[in-house]
Amino acid sequence: MIVFPNAKINLGLNVIEKRCDGFHNIETVFYPIPLCDVLEIEESQSNTSALFNSGIIINEDSDNNLCMKSLRLIKKDFSIPEVNIFLYKKIPFGAGLGGGSADAANVLIMLNKMFSLNINDEKLMQYAAQIGSDCAFFVKNKPQSASGKGEIMNDVNVSLSGYYLVVVKPDIFVSTAQAYANITPKQPTLRIADIVSKPIEEWKYFLKNDFETTVFSQYPEIKRIKENLYSRGAIYASMSGTGSSVYGIFANDVDMSDFSRDYFAELLSC
Repeated sequence: MIVFPNAKINLGLNVIEKRCDGFHNIETVFYPIPLCDVLEIEESQSNTSALFNSGIIINEDSDNNLCMKSLRLIKKDFSIPEVNIFLYKKIPFGAGLGGGSADAANVLIMLNKMFSLNINDEKLMQYAAQIGSDCAFFVKNKPQSASGKGEIMNDVNVSLSGYYLVVVKPDIFVSTAQAYANITPKQPTLRIADIVSKPIEEWKYFLKNDFETTVFSQYPEIKRIKENLYSRGAIYASMSGTGSSVYGIFANDVDMSDFSRDYFAELLSC
């Protein structure tokens, strides 16, 4: 079985308060975008499961990969054969695009289908939530207004259909833990779900990512990318999640040929 796990962007991100468990309550909108990895699972001919990675190479022990964590969660509750997981990685990691979470969620979905486990979406989302705060989003994989740690989701009426999206990631790693450590939580004056119901042309006045202030001060290059996208005619531009990727929404096709070769840069049609 082969699938194409897609990335997401954050439309706005408010950090509202720090929780007693050390995590933070946030408010955001997750939006799926057509930037995809390739994921294949087949039954193994050996007595062990394994992960094989190509494309962007993930420099970590494969046992720590989120795909293998998904497999172990399923194997705790169901007797399934050993499998080989082949992951061609195109979504850059450490980007705020949810690539690892998308891969993990799709492993859950694929194993459910391959072995006829009859796990409903609600239970799949419960498994996914054990892997990462945004992982459950990829089970539904449609625009969602997210709160709590990102695991409480509701449908939201927003569409980028007909627009072009430019996603840019410099060779910069932003520590999620450090990004949260440097932020002061606060209650927003406007709900993000309400803001995204406005015309996209108005988003730049109201739709904010709370992490930009501290991340931009530490990594001015990321701020310059956002400014560059606006200078090229973006209707709206923002950092996604805690970075380091930045996206711009355009009404028309945009020439990216002169963009820095040191960056991952992708033009997508929504």
